[in-house]
Amino acid sequence: MPAVGQRLARRSRAVARQFEQLSRSVPRLLEAVVVSREKATPMTKRRRPRLSPAQRRALKLQGKYMGTMRGLLPRQRSRVKRARAQSGIRAAIALAQSLY
Repeated sequence: MPAVGQRLARRSRAVARQFEQLSRSVPRLLEAVVVSREKATPMTKRRRPRLSPAQRRALKLQGKYMGTMRGLLPRQRSRVKRARAQSGIRAAIALAQSLY
């Protein structure tokens, strides 16, 4: 079994090799980042859509419908989808909430 000093020397050489590899790879990594930033298109601000009150209500209903559908089992989902097709989204939401 090697002495403690030999083990420490071996481990310190291994750490030194790893630091050397790291120091060689950092400049290449930085160069890749610079090149990718140069190629990237500048970020543009995304315009928020102007929604009418009716559209906003419709989106809220859609979100509520999707949220209630999320926790249902597949058979219950098909039942709720059928109710939506026949009676509308409000009835489907009410049915989905009653199935919980």
